[in-house]
Amino acid sequence: MTPLDIRTAQRRDAAVLARAEARTARRPGLLVQRPGEIPACAFAAKISALGKVGRYIVAEERGRPVGHAFLEPMGLAANRHVFRLNIVVHPGRTGRGIGSALLADLLAWASAGSRVGKIELLVRAGNAPAIALYRKFGFKREGRLVGRVRLADGTMIDDVAMAWFAEAGRRSRAAQRRDA
Repeated sequence: MTPLDIRTAQRRDAAVLARAEARTARRPGLLVQRPGEIPACAFAAKISALGKVGRYIVAEERGRPVGHAFLEPMGLAANRHVFRLNIVVHPGRTGRGIGSALLADLLAWASAGSRVGKIELLVRAGNAPAIALYRKFGFKREGRLVGRVRLADGTMIDDVAMAWFAEAGRRSRAAQRRDA
């Protein structure tokens, strides 16, 4: 298996990440956006913004991006402890542990500080591999949003809301260290 490197995203990654998401969006039921709906300049802006307040990372194999993910805090003082999670494993790269590596990095970052109290995500209800990944890392289901996403053919699909709580994650990792 090819070694995987995780690094902080840079603005120069924006075009590659936008193209990867456009290809991923061609497969209905994975992403909300349609192919090409989010331009590279939006990726560059998000990378810059999260460099100050969150975390945006890229997974690479042999220097080529194979996945990306970010944690973005909500904007108001009352919910700034809540971060939104987004993970995209690039087409042809699924089932190889890339999503796990990205998620492990983000949860380690979240656990290292005190700013993150909760991580929320929305996942398409039919994306069983992603739901299993999130459960493996301690995410709990919080609800189901019926008919939240309209596919290009008009089909409506549900989103599942899931969350990870920092205190539970910190306690779990402390127990693992004691047992080691």
